[in-house]
Amino acid sequence: MGKLTVLALRAVIVGLFVGSVFVQAVMVPLLAADLEGLDADVAHVRTPTLVIVVLGVVTVQVVLVCVWRLVTMVRRDTVFSHAAFRYVHGVIGAMVAAALLVFALGVVLAPGEAVAPGVVLLLGGVGLAVLGMALIVLVLRMLLAQAVNRDAEATRMRAELAEVI
Repeated sequence: MGKLTVLALRAVIVGLFVGSVFVQAVMVPLLAADLEGLDADVAHVRTPTLVIVVLGVVTVQVVLVCVWRLVTMVRRDTVFSHAAFRYVHGVIGAMVAAALLVFALGVVLAPGEAVAPGVVLLLGGVGLAVLGMALIVLVLRMLLAQAVNRDAEATRMRAELAEVI
């Protein structure tokens, strides 16, 4: 990966991380203030919604940190090692958690008249899409495992060839 690509990716990650901290520090309190004025029949969704939003932002932050670490490993040419799996597992776990949070938000908002039924259906679709992305990362993890095995095999073969020569 070129220096410009790494720099651009890191700039995007920093921008997203700063944005996520802004959401946690500014937008969530504003959302909490907006949700205080709810009618009594839908007031029960306030706390679960806020908790789900905060935890959802945390899952995004976990993914950003893991991707930053993976980019660092790529830059240092150490990505084809078993240490990379820790960060890939972090991405997969955070994405699965995010999907479960989206499904939970749909469950919280489904009963009553808090939101239209179409919104709950959309949340189900978003949850399914996030789960699908986690499965794609799982497939990429399998490719990484094959690459690590091939790299170890190539190193072993080079060592054997060096002994012969």
